[in-house]
Amino acid sequence: MTRPLGIAVLGTGRMGADHVRRIDRVVSGARVAAVADPDGERVKEVAAGIDGCAAFTDPGAALAAPGVEAVLIASPGPAHEEALLAAFARGLPVLCEKPLTPDAAGALRVMEAEQRVGRRLAQVGFMRRYDAEYEQLKALLDAGGLGRPLFLHCRHRNAASPSFFTTEMLINDSVVHEVDAARWLLGQEVTAVTVLSPASSSRAPAGLRDPQLVLLETAGGVVVDVEIFVNCGFGYQVVCEAVGESGSARIGDGQSMLVQSGGRWGGEIVQDYTVRFADAYDRQVRRWVEATRRGEVTGPSAWDGYAAAAVSEAGVSAQRTGSRTPVELAPRPAFYA
Repeated sequence: MTRPLGIAVLGTGRMGADHVRRIDRVVSGARVAAVADPDGERVKEVAAGIDGCAAFTDPGAALAAPGVEAVLIASPGPAHEEALLAAFARGLPVLCEKPLTPDAAGALRVMEAEQRVGRRLAQVGFMRRYDAEYEQLKALLDAGGLGRPLFLHCRHRNAASPSFFTTEMLINDSVVHEVDAARWLLGQEVTAVTVLSPASSSRAPAGLRDPQLVLLETAGGVVVDVEIFVNCGFGYQVVCEAVGESGSARIGDGQSMLVQSGGRWGGEIVQDYTVRFADAYDRQVRRWVEATRRGEVTGPSAWDGYAAAAVSEAGVSAQRTGSRTPVELAPRPAFYA
């Protein structure tokens, strides 16, 4: 392919609008051919100023627009399954923001539909796999640089949660990133989840059980602990420390410029995931575009999206019961080997 790849972006909220900007201004070899969002005014505003970009309130119309050769789904999770199936019906490659679907049953239906097409079309947007520090840690673990892995210690903190955030979303909207990162870093499936809830922070809105400690057990005997704290008040932090039999390594400390002045020293704590993982998002979309132009699909698959959904469901169950909850995974199809 020599011409730019025409992409339809479904969803023009914060994430979708950022992807439109990214495709239009950052990533070479691609263009925004169409955008879709139920909010007619917003979708027109996002499309304004982009040559050849059509704006729709109907996702199906965007997929059928002239010049559309691939799809980036950034709409809310409940809309993903319908959009994915529509893209598959047209044979369009898809980069779908997490979650693939909000539930494991929906993810299984997506996998079945993709297998009926006979080739991979979907990539799930687990952007941490494209972060430079995560890539370094993955390479170190794969090379055996820490010996056999024993623990992953993870911290996931947000300054404040949105007004619509629920206790279940601590798992299926936030910890889901650690779920995928752990599966990818270790090359192991998660087999059980336990959730511990301390007294809620005074910063947490009424009814939100925040923070929580999530324990993941893997098929290889690794224990992953995740502190999820979405109303910490001071910024956005994602930290991961791998501990092996012969060493440890930690990423996410954010060692930027340190200032010493007035008898104090310190640096900046980023306030937002779009800042912390800006390079990862750029790299993810760039690699997806490059692979799509070659006629390939790489990166996290629909199976990865399904596995994350299944672990999240077990995690939400563990939240409610206070009990260790096994993860029930369907057999992995050879299609996703």
